[in-house]
Amino acid sequence: MISSGQTPGFDLSELSLALLAGSLVLVVAVAAVRLANRAGLPTLLLYLAIGLALGQEGLGIPFDSDQAAQVLGYCALVLILVEGGLTTSWSSIRASVVPALALSTVGVLVSVAVVAVALHEILHTDWQISLLIGAILASTDAAAVFSVLRVVPLPRRLSGMLEAESGFNDAPVVLLVTALSLQLADPAEAEPWWQIGLLAIAELTGGALIGLAIGWLGGKLMRQLASGTSGLFSLGVVGIGVLAYAAASTAHTSGFIACYLAALVLGNMHLPHRQSVTGFAEALGWLSQIGLFVMLGLLARPSGFVDEVPRAILAGLVLLLVARPLSVIVSLTPFGLPWREQAFLSWAGLRGAVPVVLATVPITNNVPGVEWVFDLVFMLVVIFTLVQAPLMPRVARALRV
Repeated sequence: MISSGQTPGFDLSELSLALLAGSLVLVVAVAAVRLANRAGLPTLLLYLAIGLALGQEGLGIPFDSDQAAQVLGYCALVLILVEGGLTTSWSSIRASVVPALALSTVGVLVSVAVVAVALHEILHTDWQISLLIGAILASTDAAAVFSVLRVVPLPRRLSGMLEAESGFNDAPVVLLVTALSLQLADPAEAEPWWQIGLLAIAELTGGALIGLAIGWLGGKLMRQLASGTSGLFSLGVVGIGVLAYAAASTAHTSGFIACYLAALVLGNMHLPHRQSVTGFAEALGWLSQIGLFVMLGLLARPSGFVDEVPRAILAGLVLLLVARPLSVIVSLTPFGLPWREQAFLSWAGLRGAVPVVLATVPITNNVPGVEWVFDLVFMLVVIFTLVQAPLMPRVARALRV
């Protein structure tokens, strides 16, 4: 209880201002979707712009906690992955799962290696920092890809592969970025690479098993608990997806792969209230995307962008023209994918919020001298989304996919 002489840290007047600002941002963000669709741009750019406009170098809203950004970013990514799993049809991705897994593992390693070599050889960046940047940039973004591909008709094999890849590749990339950051923070405690590799395989396998088990058991439970209240049922289904992340992370396995697979199982179990569950999950996914991108815009400092533009352009060109195509060729050639489809997949590997969130990981792990990495990644995502996204329909038509 607060006595009459105490001053609360957050009173009703501040609550009103916070709700006013938050609701205005939400309304503007919802309206921006139509504008982005007309322009052929991912909505992430508009949401980032809103955050930049509201930040300390804009209207002056203070937000400079990398730790808070990482925690909130992970929360948003969990909900985005759960929404992705619940709204994905297994029949649409079944034929693409194995190639997508190859892209999410072998393709990631190829992309990391190519970017790291380029940064080290051309910009003379330290090998470990180069590998760290390559890992941060390795994950594609489902929200960025599908906000553009909604207007591009694709064969089911291609759309399923992009969808599955974006759901699978967050988990190995997060493990890799975390391992590299911990090595840089305390080189004396660094483990051998073979041991890190085995640990990553164990964590991914464990997370996958936990996610599949919780998804199946949770679906069986929800069928028994099904009632006429579709909203409550939807809340329970999403809660099971979040439970999978929490259980896997507590067991020191991959929470991201667990929540995606649990949601994928739940979404394909023909549960009651299917439309309500899908609608609720999509609303949570949109809310998470808006909050995530606006928050990252708030965290960014535009005054630090200028110095990183040359490095961002170089890293982006290497990623777009060399690393992504090579990762696609190495991963998918064994599956007999035609060169036209491989070329389109190379161009369609959009980056989004995930690399920007991961750029906070080395900072929160106290890696010295890496503050500039966040600015580089932020600029790369913005510049190359502006280049790739508007050209996506033209590339699809030119390649006749």
